[in-house]
Amino acid sequence: MTAGRDHPGAGHRARLREKFLAHGLAKFTDEEVLELLLTLATPRRDCKQQARALLRELGSLQAVLDAPPSELARIKGIGPKNVLGLKLVPAVARRYLEDKLVHRGRLLDADQARDYLVMWMRPLTREVFKLILLDTERRVLEVADISAGTLTEAAVYPREVVARALAAGAAAVFCAHNHPSGPARPSRDDRRLTRRLFHACAGVGLELVDHVIVGKSDLFSFAQAGEIAALAREYQTLDL
Repeated sequence: MTAGRDHPGAGHRARLREKFLAHGLAKFTDEEVLELLLTLATPRRDCKQQARALLRELGSLQAVLDAPPSELARIKGIGPKNVLGLKLVPAVARRYLEDKLVHRGRLLDADQARDYLVMWMRPLTREVFKLILLDTERRVLEVADISAGTLTEAAVYPREVVARALAAGAAAVFCAHNHPSGPARPSRDDRRLTRRLFHACAGVGLELVDHVIVGKSDLFSFAQAGEIAALAREYQTLDL
């Protein structure tokens, strides 16, 4: 018996691989993406039912990739090697985006930073405050976490942000934190923190480019909402 006929799904697996190599994921359904991932750790066995079970139980491709290992392992047909593969994919993607962000040179588009932050922060179960520090040419000097907290709160002090930025020789700061338990809608405390961050940065000649909040399924940008520009106008009216 030839290798291509070892099991009924062999031809389908080969077609999935050829489809990916020819077109990437553009023509794949979420089920097909998961099926292809599962075949990498499941030799000689059809993976369609496991892919369907993952989507049925967890709801979406994102939810599957974000799920903790224990939640993946409880789904019928998903073994330790499958769990490893499913958790490795987003981890590699985050590393790739961070390396690309840091090493590509200038940060030409703030959306690039937001895409990275969403990929890195959305799966987190605790609130984290993250900095992207930029030089005068918008080159990334450092990506750093300065605070990690509980499910709903991470303590952030503007002086720590300013100190980290000045130590790195930064000219501009891109801030972000996540709301792991809900939407990205900013709270009163989030707006108060953004104002304090802006004034602390402006006071030593640093630019606050943006403060982004990453929610479970959405994102809020103070810059895109016009609130950073409003803070700049406010600061200009101060009698310093």
